Amino acid sequence: MIAIIDYDAGNIKSVEKAVTALGQEVCATRNHEAILKAEKVILPGVGAFGDAMEKIRSYGLESVIREVVKRRTPFLGICLGLQLLFEKSEESPGVEGLSILEGEILRIPDENNLKIPHIGWNSLSFPNQGRLFKGIEEEAYVYFVHSYYLNARDKDIVTATAEYGAHIEASVEKGNIFACQFHPEKSSEVGLKIIRNFIELEGKGE
Repeated sequence: MIAIIDYDAGNIKSVEKAVTALGQEVCATRNHEAILKAEKVILPGVGAFGDAMEKIRSYGLESVIREVVKRRTPFLGICLGLQLLFEKSEESPGVEGLSILEGEILRIPDENNLKIPHIGWNSLSFPNQGRLFKGIEEEAYVYFVHSYYLNARDKDIVTATAEYGAHIEASVEKGNIFACQFHPEKSSEVGLKIIRNFIELEGKGE
């Protein structure tokens, strides 16, 4: 069973639908025991960094997320779910993120007449090999909806990048932790392949 952490994030239903379409049993839940029993765990997210962290903490989910990571259960953050894994965000000064990975979230610069938020399809480059992108060609297109982007401290964990007014670190991988700034559940066949690659990871902490 795959658990989707339910903290009132905006894209839970679309993630659930995508995982179900791949023939997987899925449960959107904030029940601690159900999350810890899951074979794999997904942290979705649409919205503001500070509000999301407040909800995660009010539901007692921060300790559960840390336990999932400690147990080396494959864990996937999507969009805001990627940002929350890091230390802080310019969107919500003074709010501490989960700090499971090192780095900060920055606002996409208002320049070059680019529309903010960044909404639409962008191609990916792969600076480091990532298991989520097995069988996916360089320059594949995925769907983004965001105004903020990751600046990871350790560039070796960055497995995909895109360009949109800044060098967007679009995906990371470290041990059993995977995360995408884009929305694989809204990225057509490429996105479903990424989710399938996550589903097909063997065991805990492969």
